[in-house]
Amino acid sequence: MLHFALKRFASALLVMFAISVLVFLIFFATPGVDPAARIAGRNADPATLAQVRHSFGLDRPMPVRYLLMMRHLLVDRDLESFVNRGSRVIPQIVQATPVTLSLVVGAAVIWMVAGILMGTAAAALRGRAADPLIMLVGVVGVSLPAYWLGEVVNLVTQKQLHGSLFSWVPPPGYVGLAHPGQWALHMLFPWLTLALLYAGIYARLLRGEVVTALGEDYVRTARAKGLSERRILVRHALRCSLIPIVSLFGLDFGALVGGAALLTEVVFGLPGIGKLTYDALQNLDLPVIMGTVLYAAFFVVLANALVDILYARLDPRARHA
Repeated sequence: MLHFALKRFASALLVMFAISVLVFLIFFATPGVDPAARIAGRNADPATLAQVRHSFGLDRPMPVRYLLMMRHLLVDRDLESFVNRGSRVIPQIVQATPVTLSLVVGAAVIWMVAGILMGTAAAALRGRAADPLIMLVGVVGVSLPAYWLGEVVNLVTQKQLHGSLFSWVPPPGYVGLAHPGQWALHMLFPWLTLALLYAGIYARLLRGEVVTALGEDYVRTARAKGLSERRILVRHALRCSLIPIVSLFGLDFGALVGGAALLTEVVFGLPGIGKLTYDALQNLDLPVIMGTVLYAAFFVVLANALVDILYARLDPRARHA
């Protein structure tokens, strides 16, 4: 098991290196992309452009520029924004990380609990009227875009019914964990908005897995031994059906922490990683883009590695795959 884990983490490091090289080449080696022109501003004369290239090391060979950027980003941690001079990249990412983690962790708890309950209930009630009704709720959740649902939530809670039913809802924004009550109030509707999409996906996936498991030989053996249907459902069918759920959760969680919750952050005014990446792309702020992309890649690759290790723990056959 230790050898398998070490091999997965070594693969993760190689993937991180490949992603860093690819992102660097996209923004610094693509023909027509000149970071110096972006830094110097419009109508800069050739002398100014040459000075900017020399100051930022943009006149050096490509491998040297890559190594310098990685050193400033990962070792010295003093890589500065091209747009906001004097503003370092790492502190911006550190400041935005708790916001994204607050959003994703809270939403993940909600969608996992709701998805498992809905999927298990739909499988247990298959063939009855409740089964399609539960799945209909899941389909509705999957079909509603997060940005549209967020705008509707803001319209209802901040304008239409704010003076009566939702007077307790604070304005969009983020409050730190130093004030837990206000933090939870500010995050409640962002949590629900983001969780609604994933709860529907997980419910539909889990229902199919549980229904399949209920037809397996080991379930028929358990019934022949006289075990109750509830025990068979929870202890046998559901337990074996959670393996693909764990795999999917790891990928989704890593992607959302890495910035895939952008639309939810923008709608609810949350200054997280997704919003930081969006602003950097708008301004073509290459150091910030490099930092946020590597941050996102780190969480996605780490989540993949942990999922592989957990899967191998649950199913030893995966260690030799």
